[in-house]
Amino acid sequence: MTTPQEELLPATRRALLHRIAVAQTEGRAPSLVAAVVRDGRAVWHGARTSVDGHGPDENVQYRIGSITKTFTAVLVLRLRDEGALDLGDPLEKHLPGTGAGEATIAELLAHSGGLAAESPAPWWERTPGSLRPELADVLGKRPLLHPVGRRHHYSNPGYTVLGALVEKLRGGSWEEVLRQEVLEPLGLNRTSGHPRVPHAGGWAVHPWADVMLAEPAEDLGRMAPAGQLWSTTGDLARFAAFLVKGDDRVLSHESVREMRGPAAPMEAADVADGAAYGLGLQIQHRDGRLLVGHSGSLPGFLANLTISVEDDVAAVVLANCTSGPLLAGVGADLVRVVAEAEPRIPEPWRPLSDVDASVLELAGQWYWGTHAFALRLTSDQGVSVEPLSGVGRRSRFRANGDGTWTGLEGYYAGESLRAVRRPDGTVSHLDLGSFVFTRQPYDEGAPVPGGVDQEGWRGIG
Repeated sequence: MTTPQEELLPATRRALLHRIAVAQTEGRAPSLVAAVVRDGRAVWHGARTSVDGHGPDENVQYRIGSITKTFTAVLVLRLRDEGALDLGDPLEKHLPGTGAGEATIAELLAHSGGLAAESPAPWWERTPGSLRPELADVLGKRPLLHPVGRRHHYSNPGYTVLGALVEKLRGGSWEEVLRQEVLEPLGLNRTSGHPRVPHAGGWAVHPWADVMLAEPAEDLGRMAPAGQLWSTTGDLARFAAFLVKGDDRVLSHESVREMRGPAAPMEAADVADGAAYGLGLQIQHRDGRLLVGHSGSLPGFLANLTISVEDDVAAVVLANCTSGPLLAGVGADLVRVVAEAEPRIPEPWRPLSDVDASVLELAGQWYWGTHAFALRLTSDQGVSVEPLSGVGRRSRFRANGDGTWTGLEGYYAGESLRAVRRPDGTVSHLDLGSFVFTRQPYDEGAPVPGGVDQEGWRGIG
């Protein structure tokens, strides 16, 4: 008897429950709820609570804080894909007069626009948004603290500006645009700007005593695009699946993949920590895995969404306390537990349905100088070039339909690959961004730049 692939094994489920139980106990969270996604669907839900007889499920709302930023980023990428803006556009082109107009849309998405981390006092997360009715109230008298584009500096006002940009170009409120263009198409019916029953209450837990204090749940007003949303593990599980595969009703697979790529300058500490930031998504290298997602916090709530695209596993963790459990670590651990206990089963190998003989003859070993590379045909009609040593420059290449290919990643991203043929039609060499790749090291029969020593290869005599 075999276990259906969509179900987790009992030992895996127990390990997941143990991890959130430890997090809730050691983090002293009034409640903690989690979900795991595999192959595009939720395969596990778990909860721990301090209230006897009441266990929050996947439909109970928690405030998700800065995970809201990822939703806002999706709206901006939609505008880009429709041609309403370019990510390289300066903000001033679409939203003049902010004082931060030289920052580009991409820089604001990646928190590299030079803006301050927070709005001017009082503390915006614990005060009504009505205190900051205009963008000028959010940005303050000195919006830019750093040179634009030079460093990653997390900015809540930056995403407030992006929300205002969405409103300007769409002609509606940020929340209404989000509902129509993202929440409804993806079926995220339990995600909203204001809490809907059933929802958790937000609490502060005393650092030195096991007592609690109720936290206010303010309407953030202008700051909403940076952290307003309430959601559930069920909805965020569906959102995680979207961030892996895309959905043409909302955003294509190519655009969500673009969101997951590093887009901000990294500081030395970030390099050491293996951390980066994409377009509305945090990126972390942890336990040998590349993880993407976002964390969130507002007074009374903590949230985390963690995805391993390679493993096709994601985790959502929500808690109703201001501090305590470190949910980024919990989310990463939930992903690791499933990925290690039940590794992804690969799709069956299948031969290509068709192959061009002129491309097939390019497959095999090539040399750039004395460096050995292999060219392979890929299942998507492209090719890949990678060093035989396993170390060095590698890339997949997309076929252009004219006998050339364009690099998709790494050093060769955007570079052109083509086969150069002799008058008789035989292949002379490969030209990759002006580099000459030959069938033999420094092949005499190919136009190697600088020529080949006529005395040939020799030892020391």
